[in-house]
Amino acid sequence: MVRLLILPLVSGVLVDKLPSPIDTLDARLIALLALEPRIGVLECSRRLQVARGTVQARLDRLTDRGVIRGYGPDIDPAALGYGVTAFVTLEIRQRYGHDPVAAHLAEIPEVLEAHTITGSGDLMCRIVARSNSDLQRVIDRVMGFDGIERSSTIIALAEQIPHRTLPLVHAASRPLAADSDRRRD
Repeated sequence: MVRLLILPLVSGVLVDKLPSPIDTLDARLIALLALEPRIGVLECSRRLQVARGTVQARLDRLTDRGVIRGYGPDIDPAALGYGVTAFVTLEIRQRYGHDPVAAHLAEIPEVLEAHTITGSGDLMCRIVARSNSDLQRVIDRVMGFDGIERSSTIIALAEQIPHRTLPLVHAASRPLAADSDRRRD
């Protein structure tokens, strides 16, 4: 899981002024792999019209930098029988800290994600269940740790925008508008 830390300054440079971590070729390569995950390096090079070594070097660099985190299948929990999705905000006992709570949550297969958050809670989890009554079982298991004081659950009714990253990939490969304006001057 990639966590985004937003800082106003990084070594005296505004974050929005940092160079893009990927270029257009990287974005095209990532998009191709997202659309056809079984495609080989040679076929990627043919379709992108670049050398096979270039594709391999780009893949290695993107993987080493953590931009590409894996090549596994994209699993739909609903297709596995987990048709209920819920977002659970947890308030934890501060003396325990986040790590023991996160370790507890990691043992529960229905907890798909957990993020430290700001606001009224301490952790936000995305969980799935087979039904609403099964959701109660999952929440009871989540709450079965002494380091968690209370929870608040929101059940998702419908997925309006599925998890996606390709729009970010394309946006990251383009210079910011401010940079484009500055280059024209």
